Amino acid sequence: MHPYGVRDVEKLLRLPRSTIRSLIEAGFVSPARGPRNSWRFSFQDLIVLRTAEALAAANVPRRRITRSVRELRRHLPESMPLSGLAISAVGDRVVVREGANRWQAESGQYLLAFEGDPASESLEIFERGAKTKPSQDAREWFEKGLALEEKDTDAALGAYQQAIEADSELLDAHLNRGRLLHEAGRLGEAEQAYTDAVTVCGADPLLLFNLGVLLEDMERGSEAIEAYRAALDADPAFADGHYNLALLYERVMQPKEALRHMAQYRRLVRTGKS
Repeated sequence: MHPYGVRDVEKLLRLPRSTIRSLIEAGFVSPARGPRNSWRFSFQDLIVLRTAEALAAANVPRRRITRSVRELRRHLPESMPLSGLAISAVGDRVVVREGANRWQAESGQYLLAFEGDPASESLEIFERGAKTKPSQDAREWFEKGLALEEKDTDAALGAYQQAIEADSELLDAHLNRGRLLHEAGRLGEAEQAYTDAVTVCGADPLLLFNLGVLLEDMERGSEAIEAYRAALDADPAFADGHYNLALLYERVMQPKEALRHMAQYRRLVRTGKS
């Protein structure tokens, strides 16, 4: 089963969307596709995502990370075990505890532990050895925004704005603020948020892709095409950009362009670069 969307992953793992996307592009996970071609993640995917990110942050070589997560995935249950689950580092070994049992994944040192709550099927992360950041730091405000999203949209937007004021180049705060405004139906504000972010952060493909989705919803198809094309100029291997562009070209009666981008999308998915 693949019950988790991108927003669930952001909240459970406190990973920004750009990091999730980079780990998918690196081939560590291959999430399923849900409605509107959205990513859907399994419980195994959550564990693998966070493990891969932690090992990468510890400067573990890519080849060792790949071996570690491959072995980790092979042993993980399909869903949260009733006994709970913990993953931690012992020396340079990744050790997994499932109830009373312990087993070792492929070698690779990292300082991270996962704890599962079997009653709620939640997943909490405990970073070890990390310094606490000041309360007003941009990342702290960003995490507050993540925590507030489902409780209070306006408060979450305020937290993301605080994060941006603390660090104007914090791309993830720009992305989440624009997405929340879009979801709230505040389309003009969302457009302004994205265009401001492009000015500050540059031509980030995910930022431009989100702008394209917004412009489509505003029924500004020609501008949406330009946004998607700009996203693909920044990252030609951005499969979702090719997919949305193909559908949009089909709607505006440009079948050759639609076929070209759909073929590119299928090629990228087939080779694991979606």
